[in-house]
Amino acid sequence: MTTDSAWPAHPQEPHRPGIEQRLNWLRAGVLGANDGIVSTAAVVVGVAGGTVEQTPVLLAGTAALVGGAISMALGEYVSVSSQRDSERAMIAKERRELADDPGAEFDELVGLYREQGLSESTAQLVATELTATDALRAHLSMELNIDQDDVVSPWHAALASAVAFTVGALLPLATILLAPPQIRLILTVLAVMVALAITGWIAAWIGGARPVAAVVRTLIGGVLALAATYLIGTLLGTTVG
Repeated sequence: MTTDSAWPAHPQEPHRPGIEQRLNWLRAGVLGANDGIVSTAAVVVGVAGGTVEQTPVLLAGTAALVGGAISMALGEYVSVSSQRDSERAMIAKERRELADDPGAEFDELVGLYREQGLSESTAQLVATELTATDALRAHLSMELNIDQDDVVSPWHAALASAVAFTVGALLPLATILLAPPQIRLILTVLAVMVALAITGWIAAWIGGARPVAAVVRTLIGGVLALAATYLIGTLLGTTVG
C-alpha cells in the first residue's frame, strides 16, 4: 500500500473534481445529437416520401432543426434546473442541521460509517478527522452523495443539447438536399445509420456499457422512425396527389 499523497487514480474512473458537471453536459450533448439526427431525418424522409420537390423538404427540415434545438435546450434547462434546486436545498438543510446540532450530526456520521463496515473506533476516528477538515462535505458525501462544488449547471446542459441537436440535424438535412434526387433517400438513410452508430457508441462509452448493444438499440430506433415517417409521407403524398 502506498503512502504517497499523489495516489495513482485509474484514468477511466471518475476521481477528478467536477466529473458530474462534465458528464452532465456530455450526456446532454450525445442525447441532443441523437435526437437531432433521428427527428430531423424522420421529417425530411417523410416529406421526401410524399414529394420530389426540394423546397418542402428544405422548409420542413429547417423548421424541425430550429424547433427541435430550442425544445431540447428548454427541456434540458428546466430538468437540470430542478435537479440543481433540489441539490442546493439539500445542501442548505444539511448546513442548518450542522449549525443547530453538531453533536447529533457527528453521531449520525459515525453511524453511517459503521453501516459501511467500520468498527466503532475506526468510525469515530474517520468521522472526527473528516469533520475537522470539512464537516459539511463529509455529511453531504455520506448522507446524500452530493459534492457541494459539483452541482450541475442547467446552462451547460442546455447549450450542449442545443448545439449537439443542431449539428446532428444538419447531417440528414444537408444529405437529402445535396444528394442526387435518384439516391437521396438511400444516402440519407446510410448517413443517419452511420451517425447513430457513432452516437450509440459514445453513449455506451460514457456510461461504461457494452457498445454493441447500445449501437444496435440506437440503429433499430432510427430505422423504425425513418420507416414510419417515410410510409406516412408516401401514403399522404399519394392520397393528396
